[in-house]
Amino acid sequence: MPKSTLFICRSCHGSEQRPLEQPADGAVLCDRIQTLHQTSPRQSELEVRGVDCLWTCDHPCSIAFAAEDKPTYALAKVLVQDNNHNETAEAVLQLSERYLDSKSGTIPWKQFPEVLKTEFIACIPSLNFSD
Repeated sequence: MPKSTLFICRSCHGSEQRPLEQPADGAVLCDRIQTLHQTSPRQSELEVRGVDCLWTCDHPCSIAFAAEDKPTYALAKVLVQDNNHNETAEAVLQLSERYLDSKSGTIPWKQFPEVLKTEFIACIPSLNFSD
């Protein structure tokens, strides 16, 4: 079974004024997700990959789920302010499990964790999509 991939923008940051010594929100979120993922029983099914940019700079933070023969989900404006990186990281992994569990890759909106219900979500059909 091919792996699914979770992409996390490591350069996203919620505010424009970030001290140079402070890591970007996206980098902190990526690190937390990778740490939690190390103990996941689904670790072999999902690759967690931090990337330099997902081009949603006006709507940070952003993540994307992709897999062969499944639609790609891209989420922007994933909130990680107010020290809720752990809650957000857990929600992202919860959503990734739903993505893995869905044979078609479709995740109903009502199954999205509340913290990930942003107005900036795209579902891009797989390359094998037929109408």
